[in-house]
Amino acid sequence: MALKILVVDVGGTWVKCGVRRSNTRRRFRSGPDLAPPAMVQGVMKIAAGWRFDVVSIGYPGVVRHGRIAMEPHNLREGWVGFDFEAAFGCPARIINDAAMQALGAYEGGDMLFLGLGTGLGSALIVDGVVQAMELGHLHYAKGRTYEDDLGKEGLKRLGRQKWCSKVFETVEALRKALLPDYIVLGGGNATKLPPLPPHTRRGSNSDAFAGGFRLWQTQDATRPRAVAASHSARTSRTKK
Repeated sequence: MALKILVVDVGGTWVKCGVRRSNTRRRFRSGPDLAPPAMVQGVMKIAAGWRFDVVSIGYPGVVRHGRIAMEPHNLREGWVGFDFEAAFGCPARIINDAAMQALGAYEGGDMLFLGLGTGLGSALIVDGVVQAMELGHLHYAKGRTYEDDLGKEGLKRLGRQKWCSKVFETVEALRKALLPDYIVLGGGNATKLPPLPPHTRRGSNSDAFAGGFRLWQTQDATRPRAVAASHSARTSRTKK
């Protein structure tokens, strides 16, 4: 019998939830005052009536060996060492939120994922092996980081047109540096971009949930492997 999986995507603005084999998605407000107990309480409230055996959690920060290694930048402290399995009452797997979205978007080969949301999430998948990254914290100009310009605050400060130009400049710089076969731009603000350059596509709102489901398809939760689509499907989509 297939596992009943609850996916929790923790972001700086929203916490989103979904269960396997259901198109229903529910959410509640996140923010700088959100701590783990309140997150779990909020999830259990909006997930009332859903049955699940295990939980996948996408966390907006550093995760090492399946455990939260650093406190988040956009939420309240208290995440490091928190016992999610005890709080939810079932097995839980934790992964960086950008890595979870990348898992869901992956179609084979080498893929770079950039999440344009409250901050800038990033992950690289090479031949099916997922590695979360913190590219948003790299400094690149006048003491600013990529996240300073490409995150939500950067969009407000720069305005949409200049922000889009910064996004495309960054995409091409990272393409040259990391040599991915294709790049996926996800996150809520990806919809604000004009037509994308070759070998670049927008992620889907469902990618995080697909990634959370895939997280339980591997025996090693600390080194998840992505399931690739067929070569023909990959080729047709990455040229868009």
